[in-house]
Amino acid sequence: MKIAYVDCFSGVSGDMFLGALVDAGVPLKAIGKELGKLRLKGYTLRETKVKRAGLAATKVAVVVTAEGREHTARDWKEIQNIIRKSLLPEGIKKQGYQTFKNLFAAEAKVHGTPLHATHLHELGCVDCLVDIFGTLIGLSFLGVNKVYASPVNVGSGATRTAHGMMPVPAPAAAEILKGIPCYASGPSFELATPTGAVLLRTLSAGFSPLPLLVTNTVGVGAGDADPENWPNVLRIIIGEASQEVQGETITVIETNIDDMNPQVYEYVMEMLFDHGALDVFLTPVIMKKSRPGTLLSVLCNVNRKNELIDIILKETTTIGVRFYHAGRVTMQREIQHMQTRYGNVRFKFSSFGDSVSRAIPEYEDCRRLSQKANVPLSEVMKEFSRALFQDKTLPKKKAGGR
Repeated sequence: MKIAYVDCFSGVSGDMFLGALVDAGVPLKAIGKELGKLRLKGYTLRETKVKRAGLAATKVAVVVTAEGREHTARDWKEIQNIIRKSLLPEGIKKQGYQTFKNLFAAEAKVHGTPLHATHLHELGCVDCLVDIFGTLIGLSFLGVNKVYASPVNVGSGATRTAHGMMPVPAPAAAEILKGIPCYASGPSFELATPTGAVLLRTLSAGFSPLPLLVTNTVGVGAGDADPENWPNVLRIIIGEASQEVQGETITVIETNIDDMNPQVYEYVMEMLFDHGALDVFLTPVIMKKSRPGTLLSVLCNVNRKNELIDIILKETTTIGVRFYHAGRVTMQREIQHMQTRYGNVRFKFSSFGDSVSRAIPEYEDCRRLSQKANVPLSEVMKEFSRALFQDKTLPKKKAGGR
């Protein structure tokens, strides 16, 4: 498993993230080529080797042209349209969508406006779109399976925004960083920007000291500021974790409910998944006075705990929840496609080192093709297995759809 560890000892920003990935070996031309699929105009990319307090780093600048400056603010609908119409891979589009959704939600809350009426000023510009999608492209180029991060140094003092002077961390950044360990150290200026914070919020599986891994490369990305005696950089450490250290810590949130309309559960589960829950499930239980009830269980990354508890308390009839940490080990998973004589079938390919691998077809795809071809569902699934067996790119003895 390839891991990227983001060392935020001097905060985090979008351009620092992008610069660190380029410094770690991602060609800027490759990022630029993929960014072309975003169909975004009005900018060029520039890579410069710099020093920050004697430390060599890469500075990637998004140079916005006059055409790009025509779009200094965008609303949620405009961002959605840009993402939807892009030709980027679906996985990157999904990550980008969630990243910007988190940004808009934070801005809407701190400014007291509805989500659809919220505009991102600095964050809605071309450079923010490039920083976020460039980072997602860079991580994909390096084959990173999981991202972890250190606690975040947010800086101190005040910063100038489109709304005037704001305290550090900026209100949107402070909202995004809820539930994430933060501290203030070093020079008095903004170290953690909303763009950098939201990338961590969306991508990081956890915040902790450097996990056990074998380091392959280290990338150092520079920020704009160059204070004396302070290396204003972001480090990204790329390395391999063996099967034995793939375990991670998650949070389990639970509550027992015996007085809620059962129709509400589906809505609550959808909200929890939309806000980052890893899994949500219901278990029938017998409560006091022999009343039938439901145990609502939610699995999430540690940094999502507060947000998901807030949803449960607001949207259900419970008056309290309990939570605890648990370890888990997961197989690597990715969605692939298989062409069969009935049509294209998505399938989940899971693997654990060289010892275990399996491929499971998506039920909804198989059902749709079964109805379209007017053949039994079992026949479509058998055809998937036949096509899988003939595919020379997957292990034959270990991968199976049964």
